[in-house]
Amino acid sequence: MKKISHRQMYFLLVCCMTAFCALLTSCKNDTIGSPVITAVRNYVASPNDTIINSAVAKGQWVVIEGKYLQDALQISFDGVPAAFNNALFSSDHAVVQIPAILFSTIDMNKLYTIEYKTTTGTASFSFKLGPAAPTITAISDVFANPGDSVFLYGTDLVLVESLNYGGAKISSYKSNLDGTSLGFVMPSPVPTSGKVLLTTKSGSASFDIVALPTITGVSNENANPGDSVFVYGTYLKGIQLFTFGGAAITSYKLSAKGNSIGFVLPSSVHSGPASVTTVFGTATTVYDVYNQYNVQSVGSATTGVLANMEWGDAFGWGWWGGANLSVSDAGRTGGWLTLCADMATNPGMFMSINEGTLAAGAKGNSIPIGGAQWIPAANMNDPVDNWALKFEINIPKAWNGGAVCIQSGFTGSYTARYEPWQISATATAAYTTKGWTTVTIPLSMFRAKDATLGEGKGASVTTLANLLGPTGKTGCSVFINNYGTSTTTTGFYGGFDNFRVVKIK
Repeated sequence: MKKISHRQMYFLLVCCMTAFCALLTSCKNDTIGSPVITAVRNYVASPNDTIINSAVAKGQWVVIEGKYLQDALQISFDGVPAAFNNALFSSDHAVVQIPAILFSTIDMNKLYTIEYKTTTGTASFSFKLGPAAPTITAISDVFANPGDSVFLYGTDLVLVESLNYGGAKISSYKSNLDGTSLGFVMPSPVPTSGKVLLTTKSGSASFDIVALPTITGVSNENANPGDSVFVYGTYLKGIQLFTFGGAAITSYKLSAKGNSIGFVLPSSVHSGPASVTTVFGTATTVYDVYNQYNVQSVGSATTGVLANMEWGDAFGWGWWGGANLSVSDAGRTGGWLTLCADMATNPGMFMSINEGTLAAGAKGNSIPIGGAQWIPAANMNDPVDNWALKFEINIPKAWNGGAVCIQSGFTGSYTARYEPWQISATATAAYTTKGWTTVTIPLSMFRAKDATLGEGKGASVTTLANLLGPTGKTGCSVFINNYGTSTTTTGFYGGFDNFRVVKIK
């Protein structure tokens, strides 16, 4: 047997170590490391697919660039998880849609960050994602007393950094969930002139402290003569002229704060705007009130009215879905008509839904509405929030839980939810109406489906064509749905009438 020298043993050992290190290096090269984000890019065709460092959150798609981005477990923008599809990802690119974000509720420690979690680790990346710059459109009460609650109305009234009211610094304030109002306590002495100066993380806004009247809504736009009606707004004081649907209203009751006018609808009313003139100016609705039969011809189609449930071209109902064609007059029952005597003061026909409690995730009865001209073709390039869906509703029995949903028939991708019983993210209160009342849903409130929260809670529709198709003519479905995780507290019993689309701006 040959003896192996020390020199040979050393040589063999060096060779083994070299091979082992090479093997380790090879294995290390195959290992997926922790994710790294290097940039965020616009998800659009060249040349606009540029690197971006900030964005306004509006449901747009972006491309996250970096390393080890495959196998994502969670991607959060400003602390809000986004829905995503790993099939769209590679090691160095991830295509993802920015989620709908309520900036009034986010964790401020996670503002302006993207957090990317995979099976191998987590990456954090600074990215200035926020709301648009704020706008102020009205003040609830210029004449409030010191210590009274006052509200600014507008858009994106969140992430507030400073607020000055007529020269007085306001240090305590609170935004509502969707950033359309900002509440504070009126300082002492009360400034009755000057400006409101608001600065948020997204920009600044100013608003003159004046008492120009505004009309923000009507309790029932299609009431009957003799019914009580309320016009809501701001600065409805010192009235010089008040008209409703072309009729001069001379007898009315004004609320102490000047935010509503109550009156009895006269028999002389006809289709037309509501208008209030005070010593400071005039407010007039862009849309007509008392317009349930105001159908405009557009070729062989109609626009304005989607369904008034009366025999004729604008009847609208698709004759299925589980809802009932109804009347409130016992003398008119028979045939297809269901009696709803507790929904009085409606002399015509309407739809009613009588739904029991719904299990978690269950869908109830629906009102399918056939194709109708929502928007004139000439207006299809208008901003989405210039138009609104309106209808009358009557809810005589307590309603708590479940949503009235309106879903566009063009693609079925966008839904608007009506949930008046939900007073906050965590609190509810049983809801009823005092007879028939008008519901106004701006078309900008139609939203895509969110992977977690469901239909109507994702990104807002951005164009009228996306919602209605290229011609502005489509159908829709009105249905009851329980998006909660438990059975609804109550069922739903309510009437619907006069579905229409009107211009509001």
